[in-house]
Amino acid sequence: MSAHPTTQGVHPMTGFLLRCAIVALGLWLATKVLPGLHFDTAGTLLGAALLLGVVNAVIRPIAVVLTLPLTLVTLGFFLLVINAGMLGLVALLLDGFSISSFWTALGASLIVSVTSWVASGLIGNSGRIEVISGKR
Repeated sequence: MSAHPTTQGVHPMTGFLLRCAIVALGLWLATKVLPGLHFDTAGTLLGAALLLGVVNAVIRPIAVVLTLPLTLVTLGFFLLVINAGMLGLVALLLDGFSISSFWTALGASLIVSVTSWVASGLIGNSGRIEVISGKR
């Protein structure tokens, strides 16, 4: 019996680190598309991806519950504002990461979300790339 649990030979941290890399890719793409988003270094970009994961795991659920009536009235669109707020919070907490406006944060959160959604379709829960094949 192994001291460290694994899923089919893949360490559990592999999936987490892979998802952080995907978020970092989304943030990097957002800097290329949006002029008001800036990272000083690649290390700051990776730190922002890691911190965004922590903020989304700890603070975002609380914000979603507290704003549930507003989210229901807007048919879920207020979640976009919450996502932009989480990205803005990361920018406040992390030196070397700046966002110029709410609209830049909203655009960046959309880019990160779409990038993560596409990549999650290719990566399974185990952190390995999934191969989708159809039978004829």
